Amino acid sequence: MKILVVYYSMYGHVLKLARAAAEGARSVPGAEVVLRRVEDLPFNLEKLEKSKHAQETLKEQKDIPFCTLDDLRAADGILFGTPTRYGNMTAQMKALFDQTVELWVNGDLEGKPAGILTSTATTHGGQETTGFTMMAPLLHLGMLIVGVPYSTPGMLHTEGRGGTPYAASTVAGGKNELNPTPEDLEIARALGRRVAEIAGKLRG
Repeated sequence: MKILVVYYSMYGHVLKLARAAAEGARSVPGAEVVLRRVEDLPFNLEKLEKSKHAQETLKEQKDIPFCTLDDLRAADGILFGTPTRYGNMTAQMKALFDQTVELWVNGDLEGKPAGILTSTATTHGGQETTGFTMMAPLLHLGMLIVGVPYSTPGMLHTEGRGGTPYAASTVAGGKNELNPTPEDLEIARALGRRVAEIAGKLRG
């Protein structure tokens, strides 16, 4: 059973969530976890070059291959991770979805479970709307949405951190100065584990 964790991360917050989700998926017997990143787009390259934090994150993930359609096709379950841009996924992640027409036509992703990971600068910066808006292409592709139930430890809170039923999430801070809290990472692990468990049951 192959679980794919595919993400875009500019400053490392979603990368940390993705690694936690991969760890959670890996804890399920029989799960083979594949970590893939999404390629950046030309409009963002100058910003990447000028940012010390972005350069550090690029070095940290330089050995992680870019996601291909074959990676998506081969997966039994997928977790998609992206920062938020105006309450929606990044253009980089959207570009990956826009390449999946062939998979959509052939029904290659139909019936496969999918979970979402996201990061916002502020507590009200779109953690919930990004989860919701990312569900639209997943539903078009015939995937089964896997959320985070409130029985998951760490979900019932009023703190300024992540954790939504629509996506495992974290708050990066206005200057990207924050790190995912231990609770945020545990929720990402729980979602990764949940996607893998459901994928296993569906393979039956």
